[in-house]
Parts: sequence; C-alpha cells; structure tokens
Amino acid sequence: MRWDSLFDDLESQLEQELHSDEGDLRAEEYRHRLGRLTLRERLSTFSGQEAGEREPLSIELVTGDVLVLFPQSFGRDWFSADLAGQGAPAGAVLVPVGAIAGVIVPKTSVSRSLDVSETTDGAPRLTDRIGLAFALRDLCRRRAFVEVHCAGGAGASHSGTIDRVGRDHFDLAVHEQGAPRRDRNVAHQRLVPFEVIAYIRL
Repeated sequence: MRWDSLFDDLESQLEQELHSDEGDLRAEEYRHRLGRLTLRERLSTFSGQEAGEREPLSIELVTGDVLVLFPQSFGRDWFSADLAGQGAPAGAVLVPVGAIAGVIVPKTSVSRSLDVSETTDGAPRLTDRIGLAFALRDLCRRRAFVEVHCAGGAGASHSGTIDRVGRDHFDLAVHEQGAPRRDRNVAHQRLVPFEVIAYIRL
C-alpha cells in the first residue's frame, strides 16, 4: 500500500517536472523568436489592413518630426505609407527605417506587432530585397515631384525632381512645385546622401 502511494507521488512529481520543462521550453522559444524580430518586421504587421480596421501609427523621426501614417509597402530598408488626414489620406511618404527614432503603438496593437509570420521555406520575399536605391530609381523614372526632408545640418526640406540615383546618393533638380522639370525652372542640382534622408513626401 505504501509503495503504491510512493509511486503515485513520484509519478505526480515527474509529470509536474515534464509540464514545467515544456513551459520553460515554450518560453525560451518565444524569447528566441522575439530576439530575432526587426523593427521593419514589426512595422510590417500594420500594413495591408482593411480601411475600417486601420489604426494610424505615430512615427517619430531623427529630425524630431512626427508622422501619423498608415504603412503600405515595405522594402529592405524603407517603407511607404499614406499620411493620415481628416477623413482622407493626406499624401504619401517614403521613410527609410534608419530614420526612425521611435514608434508610438496603440496599447491594443502591441501583441499584433509581435505576431510576425515567417515565410514557409525561410527564403526572403522579393520585396524584402528591394533597397532604398531601387525605390528612388522608380521615382526618378516617373519624373515625380518630391519633397525631401533631411536630418542633421542638411536643412529642412528640398523640393524638385530626382534626376539620377547613385549607390549612396541621388541628384535632386531643385524647382518649385507645379513647374515642369525644365532647365530654365531648375534653381540648382543638389546631391543628397541616402543617410541624411528623414522622409520623402510624394
């Protein structure tokens, strides 16, 4: 009788230890997964939502500017977003991830930002490989008018058309909005290093 009681007690202890080990293993896997998350991945969980369920994010930049926006598309080191306006989008921006000083996430959305789905085969998607230079070359091809906001001592903002894109900089033909990009309308060319870009408004 005493042996039965002893074995029951040992079996109960072993079961508790196994459950405890499983819980510890799950907690360790969770910590390991969180340790691999990047800021870009967490921000990407807020893109592609239906209009009714979209919550804007407040992004604080290294310049001190705060953009309230709805993230849309993500590249390797940048993302595009619609600016939040009164009832309708107030324009679009392209933001280098390196220009972000902080992100204000609604408390109700923190857990969603941690729920980053991994690709099934572990291979990066095509968009994960598209760098900032590629996005700028697309704007250059379209001859789009842009407003470039810079960090540091580079000045507040410069407007014009991107003429060419190098490996680590681009040439901006500075001219007024609404004026076509013609030589007579260009005040000067400005070479802008990628590293000083805070955001580009389209």
